[in-house]
Amino acid sequence: MKLRSTRLIGILAAVCALANGGCRKTESSAPTPGASKKFAGKQLNIILANHPWSEALAPMLEDFKKTTGMELTISHYPEDQLSQKLQIGLTAGSNRADVFMLRPLQEARQFAENHWLADLLPHAQSDKDWNWSDFQEAARDTVTFDKAVYGVPVVTEREMVYYRKDLFDKAGLKPPATLEELKAAAAKLNDPANAVAGIVMRGQRAPSVTQFSSFLYSFGGDWIRDGKSLLDSPQALTAYKFYGGLLKNYGPQGALNMSWPQGLAVFQRGKAAMWIDADVFYPNLIDPAKSTVTTTVGFAPFPLGPAGAKNYNVTSWALGINESSPEKAGAAWEFVQWATSAPVVMALQQKGVPGARLSVWNSPDGLKGFPEAYAKVIQIQVARGVGHDRPRVIKVGAARDIVGEPVVTAIQGGDVEASVKKAHEQFNAFLLQDK
Repeated sequence: MKLRSTRLIGILAAVCALANGGCRKTESSAPTPGASKKFAGKQLNIILANHPWSEALAPMLEDFKKTTGMELTISHYPEDQLSQKLQIGLTAGSNRADVFMLRPLQEARQFAENHWLADLLPHAQSDKDWNWSDFQEAARDTVTFDKAVYGVPVVTEREMVYYRKDLFDKAGLKPPATLEELKAAAAKLNDPANAVAGIVMRGQRAPSVTQFSSFLYSFGGDWIRDGKSLLDSPQALTAYKFYGGLLKNYGPQGALNMSWPQGLAVFQRGKAAMWIDADVFYPNLIDPAKSTVTTTVGFAPFPLGPAGAKNYNVTSWALGINESSPEKAGAAWEFVQWATSAPVVMALQQKGVPGARLSVWNSPDGLKGFPEAYAKVIQIQVARGVGHDRPRVIKVGAARDIVGEPVVTAIQGGDVEASVKKAHEQFNAFLLQDK
């Protein structure tokens, strides 16, 4: 992530399973920094997703309750059900959810526009020991808009190049450092006679948007500027042609039907030399029960484009506070402050859950939950990431359908210029109505 786009629970759960023996509830508690008895007796209703982050946090909750004297009522839901549950409750002005997990790039703008999320900027600025500046800039950007902070990042993800070290070594190639080298490697390693594609990526219309975004940014484009579509820029057109061209010329059969599960399966079976997608999927490539390329998979940063290497680095999940619970605002922040504090983030990251704190990523202890080569790539990409992997709008699904259409046209070998022009016009009309 990501992380952001919907993820199957089993994918991220595998991270915990691979790191330090898994997210077991017998783990020792993390410290409760800064917590006090100030809100003793307060009762908080917390709604969380069924997710490795909440699973890893669970063993630490008793320590928090003991230290603060607060009572916690915690409910868990699958992520799509969680969003529905929150929308129903928050629409009714319910304060039954004092603190909750949310996907910032998928629903935060809708929640904020409807006054369901409290602005956490005053807390973030005043709590110096907690240190908001320690969070990655791109991760902060994901949860910040209209000069307000609508959540605190708890899980992050980035776009990564997975590659077959054996195929690259045999061909005398190094991991691609630039987009032109990426294209050259895909062309050289494309082997249709043996059913091995040079590269696999998402080709479905809406799902492709998140992974295409890093190409768009690295060519110097973006989705929106000053409330208007930027799809008609020369940079966007070049990016669409480049991304679609890779899949048209060097991708596997059926690329138009591929989102991340299909791309993952192709690479797991050894049927592609490269796969570009979110870094969260790496456990499924090094698990012998799932993958045939466990010992040959390599990790590389997103390549350099004309505008630099600008991979997305997004907050796939954050913690928010209900604006309709002002009488519990202090206690709610006490919980959020603890759950996102450096010691807790360190403990969770050692279990393989990628957090957002720079100090944890910069610490050798914070990298213990990941393969060494993978962790090095993450460190590179954290420093240069862009905080969004799709248009930052209210109706995200509709926007992705519009801006993803030129990707489909490019893969099909159609008139990309005409498709981009149409998408630009449709997107501008959409932006006028996205209220």
